[in-house]
Amino acid sequence: MDLNRYVDSLRESLAVAARAGGDDAEELAARLTAPLDSALRLVLLEALSAAADEITREIAPGTVEVRLRGGEPEFVATRPPAEEEFEDVIPVGATELDVRGIEDGGTARLNLRLPETLKQRIEETAGAEGLSLNAWLVRAATAALHSRPRLSASRPVGGDRYTGWVS
Repeated sequence: MDLNRYVDSLRESLAVAARAGGDDAEELAARLTAPLDSALRLVLLEALSAAADEITREIAPGTVEVRLRGGEPEFVATRPPAEEEFEDVIPVGATELDVRGIEDGGTARLNLRLPETLKQRIEETAGAEGLSLNAWLVRAATAALHSRPRLSASRPVGGDRYTGWVS
């Protein structure tokens, strides 16, 4: 992506605005143009990087990155794999996962928004356990489902409730 046309456009806009201010303003604009060039390029790169991050969050697990090559930014889009390979998952407190029950419906994609610090902690933990982020999250969700009592129609959603005095 060539940033020159954007920098030139701003330079022209600054010159037009300076003409309205007279000769002194034009001279000042001309002197400021060169030092502003690198600052403008940096701001444009930051905006492109922020846009790539936002797009990545929306298309996850695909990614969009901004890379600098020869002083010019370029976008690199990575599509998610057509079908993710799931690692064997063993929930906490179990020796084996009944995979048939989970995989009967196929796989589903889910966009999950996490605080950055939580995501980092999960990635570290998954890495320490030799699991991918996806496999770790599947294991954690499965373990949570296995550890909770199932609700039935005869049982209130909030669970049992007792009130009274204790002496």
